[in-house]
Amino acid sequence: MASSASRLNFLSRGVWSLLLQTSRSPSHNVDFANGKTYTYSELKAAILCVASALNRLGYKKGDVMAMYSVNNSEYCILLLACVASGIILTTGNPTYTPAELARHLNHSGSASLVVVDVLLPVAKTALDSDPNLKNAIKHVIVIGEADGYRSFSSLLEDDGKSFPDKLNIDPMNDVVVIPYSSGTTGLPKGVQLTHYNLVANLQQFRTVMRVTEEDTSLGFLPFHHCYGMILVMMGVFQDGGKLVTLPKFDPSMFLTALAEQKVTMAHIVPPIVVFMAKHPAVSQHDLSNLKRAVVGGAPLGEAITEAFTKRLNVPITQGYGLTETSPELVSDSLPPSPGTTGRLLPNTMAKVVNPETGAELGTGESGELVFKGPQIMKGYLNNQQATDDMIKNGWLYSGDVGHVQENGCIVITDRLKELIKYKGFQVPPAELEDLLLKLPGIQDAAVIGIPDEAAGELPRAYVVSKLDQTLTEEEVCKFVEENVSGYKKLRGGVQFLEEIPKSPSGKILRRVLRDELISNV
Repeated sequence: MASSASRLNFLSRGVWSLLLQTSRSPSHNVDFANGKTYTYSELKAAILCVASALNRLGYKKGDVMAMYSVNNSEYCILLLACVASGIILTTGNPTYTPAELARHLNHSGSASLVVVDVLLPVAKTALDSDPNLKNAIKHVIVIGEADGYRSFSSLLEDDGKSFPDKLNIDPMNDVVVIPYSSGTTGLPKGVQLTHYNLVANLQQFRTVMRVTEEDTSLGFLPFHHCYGMILVMMGVFQDGGKLVTLPKFDPSMFLTALAEQKVTMAHIVPPIVVFMAKHPAVSQHDLSNLKRAVVGGAPLGEAITEAFTKRLNVPITQGYGLTETSPELVSDSLPPSPGTTGRLLPNTMAKVVNPETGAELGTGESGELVFKGPQIMKGYLNNQQATDDMIKNGWLYSGDVGHVQENGCIVITDRLKELIKYKGFQVPPAELEDLLLKLPGIQDAAVIGIPDEAAGELPRAYVVSKLDQTLTEEEVCKFVEENVSGYKKLRGGVQFLEEIPKSPSGKILRRVLRDELISNV
């Protein structure tokens, strides 16, 4: 791979003002699945070559390229090559069905597709299903080898001489990435994030989650999602730490990587917190190098926080944000404030409003959380109505319910649309879920409201039992009844599942449970 110091002036443009400014770390990236490693200087050279190759293929600033892959080193290289070239990268969920992938490619206006070889059959089916889409996709580039397709490795062989040197970036308006919202309500929406959004947020959360050159972080959270892409990947790159990349969460690989790579900082989501707090396999690995865990994606209750901290002797802090906010809004700092997501990041404003009247509420009063700051998205792609519904007079209406404590810490209690209404009382599912996790025989849990003609909705629990435990519906209901107010009882019953449906960021997909409930009626 060719490299030229004179050609690396692109590092001062847009997002590059923060990323890859150090070369002192012995290896920036370890692809744990295949053993590939890159130093920072090697990564810069790879980015230069791929950006040059894309330019030769005819891709220009403003074009949209789609990535459909699990986590790997190529993901990092392509993302940063696109940023350096002004190409907009849209990131697809590797669990997409062909129909979902086709919708994403059509909606995003993608001109090309980069796909990992194991997902190529899905991609081929998606393209074959829609002749117009197949014609719109100029190139399908495969990570790995596949007959008849251009390989990603061929891009790395470029000499770098066609790198687009004279690129003018408008930080306020030029879009860098279009991730898609998790779709907890309705179809996923394309979220347009600009250079200004990303640079602002990288600087904002740096004040409470700064990575040092001595830190090793684990990159197993999906890079197609803002948490994995920006907080983890870019968060490490801006300060020169080491990133160990895993294709996905596999319990054995996850624990082995934590131990062998001596990971010091783990970005995780609530299901992984539960796993690390309760699974017996955790005790079989040396995790003594782990100094801090950062969790986001969904509220984390005090019970499971305490269980994690007690078992691993590692402080755990929460953060809060949305894909639409690049993604961080709130973050806890050390020493942690259990049960809260911490305080507002610098240059971020918030208020709590009554969701029905819009009136601003006071400290300790619960309502919808509303935010303003430089990290708020440019808007939804091709959906002005949804943009206007969410952002009003510069304030983003999160759809999340919570309150502000006297000390300034923010507590998230639930999604506005997920509150269960029982005879006029509001029952937060997250509260019951945290309680259920205290029952020793429960591995995971979710709660939704089921329709009831007399009461409005009845709380129903979906429970995953531990393999070595046997629980009955009566035992679970009795446990909850003994620990909550009367209106929060599980009057809708208990259903046992093998797995709770969740988004890649760890949010419980209650709509999936509701859809299944409706289909079974």
